[in-house]
Amino acid sequence: MGFVKVVKNKAYYKRYQVKFRRRREGKTDYYARVRLSTQDKNKYNTPKYRMVVRITNTKVICQVAYASIIGDKVLAQANSAELSKWGLKCGLTNYAAAYCTGLLLSRRVLKTVGLEKTFTGVSEITGDYYDAHDEMENSDKEYRRKPFKAVLDIGLARTTTGARIFGALKGACDGGLHVPHSETRFPGGVSKGGDEDDEGEFDPEVHRKHIMGVHVQEYMDLLKSEDADKYQRQFGKWIQNLKEMKVSTVEEAYKKIHAEIKKNPDQPKPTNKKHTNERQGQTIVTTGGVKYHHEKRLTRDERKARIAAKIQEAAAKLAA
Repeated sequence: MGFVKVVKNKAYYKRYQVKFRRRREGKTDYYARVRLSTQDKNKYNTPKYRMVVRITNTKVICQVAYASIIGDKVLAQANSAELSKWGLKCGLTNYAAAYCTGLLLSRRVLKTVGLEKTFTGVSEITGDYYDAHDEMENSDKEYRRKPFKAVLDIGLARTTTGARIFGALKGACDGGLHVPHSETRFPGGVSKGGDEDDEGEFDPEVHRKHIMGVHVQEYMDLLKSEDADKYQRQFGKWIQNLKEMKVSTVEEAYKKIHAEIKKNPDQPKPTNKKHTNERQGQTIVTTGGVKYHHEKRLTRDERKARIAAKIQEAAAKLAA
């Protein structure tokens, strides 16, 4: 057998440095995070805000956060589960819901920093490119303050054309936030690639259909005409939800949600509910009616009496 060099020897392990915990868990891309959170030195202690977008199996989560020495701090947050208070109870992870969540976040942030009246966003959704900073520069109106700027933080998500994270981005921009971006990654965008000066093509009408859920409505109508049973099985919750919202189409439902968000984007304050548990023998009954078994801890005297009773019972059995 030939000579085999031992690479991972004692010297290797003595110098080995473990990676950050969230890198080991595959949760954080620190190469991207450093570039998203590092602020210029000449800006001193000015926070560098990130618009954080994460999509789970059940909802879309959007936050405006900034890094500090003790960890990230969140300025405002919104998630698509909140849309249920305006009547939308299904489809909380699609592109249109992501747009609504981004819009809700932007209106909350601007209200927090006192810019909600200065930057009102778009009046009509067309799907076309819009940026508050460009509007300020091209306007004759004098602005005392610049628009609120945040950079998009998508975590480990892939930046594919038409991805739902860009729906949240578009909602935030239409709401009045300044998030630097181009329109080629939106639905309807075509990036030609290769040439840096070539911006590609973009069809705003395709994008508007995704924002308003028109593509969902078109598929619903198609399925209804082809297979009524499959239509009821696949869109049963949508049909019920539209009836509860008193609208006939998905587009009308989202128009209603957009209007409600702009009307009142405030996050409701949590109510402090008092929880009291009641013991019934060896069973605990909670405020919500949940029951679970929990034996009561005996005192020293009770334990002694219990042992004495067991001894007496055993002696009686032997005597018999």
